[in-house]
Amino acid sequence: MWEDKILLAKRNIQPRHGLWTLPAGFMENAETMREGAAREVYEETLASIELLQPYTAFSLTHISQVHFFYLANLKSLEFGPTPESQEVELFEEKDIPWKEIAFPTVTKTLEYFYQDRKSGNFDFREEDIKLF
Repeated sequence: MWEDKILLAKRNIQPRHGLWTLPAGFMENAETMREGAAREVYEETLASIELLQPYTAFSLTHISQVHFFYLANLKSLEFGPTPESQEVELFEEKDIPWKEIAFPTVTKTLEYFYQDRKSGNFDFREEDIKLF
C-alpha cells in the first residue's frame, strides 16, 4: 500500500501471463513466510516493503497450495517492472482492473481490503477453497 493505493504487477510469466496480481510467489527452502513475502515483492516489483500483519490465507486443496497474503506498506515510490512483470503500477480502488486479475485469491483479498478499509478493521481471514 501507498497512501490510498495498492501496488499491482502485470505478470510476465505463466500461469496467467499478462494479467494483474498482487506481488506473490513461492517460498524458498529455509525461508520464513515474512522473508518470502518481502523477497517475492522485490523480485516482481523492485519495491521494498514494511510488512504489517498477516491478512488472508486460502487453502486450495485441488492444487495442494496455500495462498497467504500480508498487509504491507511501500517504503518508497521506487518500484518498476522486472523479468517477472511487464508493468508495475499503483492503483486507486476505482482503477483496479478487476476483470484482468490473475487469481481468485487475489480478487478476494482485494475485495476484503476495500471492505475493511471502510471500517478500519483488518482482521485476518482464513478460507478453504475446495473444487472437488
